Amino acid sequence: MDAKKPYVVAILIQVISIGMFVVLKATFDQGFNTFVFTFYGQAAASVLLVPIAVSRERKSMCSMSFRLLFKLFLCALIGNTFAINTLNVALRFTSATVQSAISNSKPVSTLCLALLLRMEAVNLKSPYGVAKVTGVALCFAGVLVIAFFTGPAFSPVNHHRAFHTDHAYSATGHGTWIKGTFLKVFGDMAWSLWIVFQAALLKEYPNKMLVTVTQCVFSTFQSLVVAAVAERDMSRWKLGLDVSLLAIIYTGFLVTGVSNYLQVWCLEVKGPVFVAAWFPLCFVFTLFCSSSFLGEIVRLGSTLGGILLVGGLYSMLWAKSKETMIEPCSEVKTMFSAQDEKEETKPEENNNHRKMQEDEVSAYAVEQV
Repeated sequence: MDAKKPYVVAILIQVISIGMFVVLKATFDQGFNTFVFTFYGQAAASVLLVPIAVSRERKSMCSMSFRLLFKLFLCALIGNTFAINTLNVALRFTSATVQSAISNSKPVSTLCLALLLRMEAVNLKSPYGVAKVTGVALCFAGVLVIAFFTGPAFSPVNHHRAFHTDHAYSATGHGTWIKGTFLKVFGDMAWSLWIVFQAALLKEYPNKMLVTVTQCVFSTFQSLVVAAVAERDMSRWKLGLDVSLLAIIYTGFLVTGVSNYLQVWCLEVKGPVFVAAWFPLCFVFTLFCSSSFLGEIVRLGSTLGGILLVGGLYSMLWAKSKETMIEPCSEVKTMFSAQDEKEETKPEENNNHRKMQEDEVSAYAVEQV
């Protein structure tokens, strides 16, 4: 059972992500402001996490310097406030299927940023380096196909909802669809930049709980400012007993609380490659659920683009897994080579030492004579 637990957790993470895409899309289709929703979501997560952090990490809070808090403020601005707001606007302009499909490019965009920051290297003479570049190219092609190629529509499961969804798509136009697609890519790049910065920050201050909670609190106030500027009609801030309240509770508690904890646990047990390898499962399930519950019109362009994105993801993951296996082997080989060189120098050192002793004996004998 312990061996199967990481697989069950990985599937559960993707199921929570599926529900997030479907519930968020239903909320935004009803006209709820995306910036106000981001504020409510971050506030709900803070309400959940702050009491836990205070009870568990009360002594460690005093060790947080002003410089560290400033870095956490910037990380929250990039990864929580900016990225989440951008992704929510992108979801409003496109569909849950598109958002789930493009999410497969997150590891690839993280790789690109790591290359620009010289935290990662690509050797084009190696097959693994070629696989990385191929993965980037496939993901870029997949995004272009989703944005510019519509294609024929597949028959939806929910025909009643499909009429309203198709009508809404015709009213907004394909220009809005293209805008939403590239906003999604832009938001994922901001998220990837946040991941790279947070990895460096955790080396400086390895307390994951305080790093997460502090960013969540900072993002709550940042999102409040953004929402106040974007939506000044206070009547649109009201929450009712509808899907918007369900979405806030779902994202604040299940996604930010449960899913993030499970993801950290899975990363520590099986590593990042294992976690990322399950992303395509979310795309397949979201495609079915969005067609069933939301009545989304799934088109050929979105499906082909999603397949290209999944191919790019697995190409990069294959290369990274192979490089991860090679690095320990090369380190062991280097260690044994150094040990062999050391052993080879030992006979020479012994001979030189013996020769020096013989010379000293000879000199002493001459002196005596």
